[in-house]
Amino acid sequence: MNERLNSLLNRHKELASLIEDPALAGDHNRYREVMKEFSRLDEVAALHSEIEGMTRQAQEARALANEEKDPDMRELAREELKELETRLAQSEEKLKFLLIPKDPLDEKNIIMEIRAGTGGDEAALFAADLFRMYSRFAETKGWKYEIMDTSETELGGLKEIVISISGSNVYENLRYESGVHRVQRVPATEGSGRIHTSAVTVAVLPEADETEINIKQEDLRIDVMRAGGPGGQSVNTTDSAVRITHIPSGITVHCQDEKSQIKNKAKAMRILRARLYEAEEAKAHAERSQARKTQIGSGDRSERIRTYNFPQNRLSDHRINLTLYKLDLIIEGDVAELFDALKLSAREELLASTSSQGG
Repeated sequence: MNERLNSLLNRHKELASLIEDPALAGDHNRYREVMKEFSRLDEVAALHSEIEGMTRQAQEARALANEEKDPDMRELAREELKELETRLAQSEEKLKFLLIPKDPLDEKNIIMEIRAGTGGDEAALFAADLFRMYSRFAETKGWKYEIMDTSETELGGLKEIVISISGSNVYENLRYESGVHRVQRVPATEGSGRIHTSAVTVAVLPEADETEINIKQEDLRIDVMRAGGPGGQSVNTTDSAVRITHIPSGITVHCQDEKSQIKNKAKAMRILRARLYEAEEAKAHAERSQARKTQIGSGDRSERIRTYNFPQNRLSDHRINLTLYKLDLIIEGDVAELFDALKLSAREELLASTSSQGG
């Protein structure tokens, strides 16, 4: 850890000198990159300086507590030392987290796919609830979201919905949502008051730009058709819906939300690019050392990650053993506490594995 800290502090000094170079201001893209890195390292440098200052104060307080002849002064020094040691421990813990190498994917925008699983209409209604939860959270964060493709049911549920979400650190906040979300509640259509269990799967894909994933036109099969609505009814009299099949991987993407075939094709290509990028990242992730893996970051879509129990107003995340009794608020977008707990758990696992590898 000390080696990494010294390396970051030296880089911080280099960037501080670079910022003063007038030539940098002329290159807007480079300037933005440098300022972004400097801002991140500035936090590390400031915290390190604060820790050094508190360490000196603690040494002085310890000397006073041991050597001062006046009992009142000794007692004051002991109280100050106790407070400083508490603050010092908190700051050192915070610095450890800042030293964990940041995943470059964290800053990416995402494409999220929400699909109703077992449970029929009730699963589709819960898929709509999850979409509302994520979209409302996005609004509180000042993120933008766009519906890429939807398939609705006659009861107002969603068989599936694909959305893109863009903003600051979207993937960092939503990456742990991939998996099976189980819901337990009494459906509105259930007369006997019996609790039903159904499931929805969520996939979170970091969105790739065209320079990151090269897709050859000859590898694509593109079919156009009329868009369909709930219950199979036709909602469009033109062939605007697009289905793209990536022949080498077998991945198929369908988009019908726009009335324009060109727009649907553009959206389908974005989804395809994200799915191919995710497949490449999953392969690279599997090849990395154990130190770069976290238990809650597997992104396995078949893994049951969470239970939403409406009769008990309870949400349970099974990966970090977290239970919250405010499901009514969570389903309306109040999910910051949950997401922060998941991020903290992932960092702690990564910190532990990094430390065991010798920093």
